[in-house]
Amino acid sequence: MQIFVLSLFPEFFASPLATTMLRKAQERGAADYTLVDVRDFTTDKHRMTDDTPYGGGSGMVMKPEPLVAALESLPAGDAAPRRILLTPRGARFSQATAARLATLPGIALVCGRYEGVDERVRDFVDEELSLGDFVLSGGEIAALAVIDAVVRLVPGALGCAASAAEESFADGLLEYPQYTRPPEFRGRAVPPVLLSGDHGAIARWRRHEALRRTRESRPDLLATAALDDDDRRFLAGLDAPAEPADG
Repeated sequence: MQIFVLSLFPEFFASPLATTMLRKAQERGAADYTLVDVRDFTTDKHRMTDDTPYGGGSGMVMKPEPLVAALESLPAGDAAPRRILLTPRGARFSQATAARLATLPGIALVCGRYEGVDERVRDFVDEELSLGDFVLSGGEIAALAVIDAVVRLVPGALGCAASAAEESFADGLLEYPQYTRPPEFRGRAVPPVLLSGDHGAIARWRRHEALRRTRESRPDLLATAALDDDDRRFLAGLDAPAEPADG
């Protein structure tokens, strides 16, 4: 996958893209990153990328000319990346969105700054995405989050392909609890089923614990998760009143 990032601060990405999974994905040929400095597309001697808003108001607005020129410098035709503006008014980014983007040959992430971008820039992008209902100083942090979430789903990016399939939200639920050595730590033991070697029992326990954790922490996810009859019986059992103890 080819990933372009259009930013006023391309140096922001140097360290994250050169470390951990993102670097390994590039070494394996699963992803390649191109940082585009929007200032390179200005035409004045001061390299101005922002100006005061028409109609008054505080802050500055990113000008359309350099941003659109940067977008138009990207590959065209079959090699054209999907152009994505990172903005609070965009659709909420999710694991399903990441999975969709991971199937594309390329994406281009446009990082806004200041009070946002000139409205006319939106005519030159394919979609708009938001990480959530909060304010960041710019789109760079959001772009890194999108890159990380998407690249890990690109075939060949992870050393273990099963890792992405078993993580939180991969099947609409939170991930089950994880344990490693030692078998007991400060009075808390690893659940015996995980030490049993019974792979069927382990799979059932993990599914049930994922359901339990989701119900406790993110019950809203259950409305859209793919549940089978066993899942529904387990969830119903969690709601059932406890049997009274014998007196």
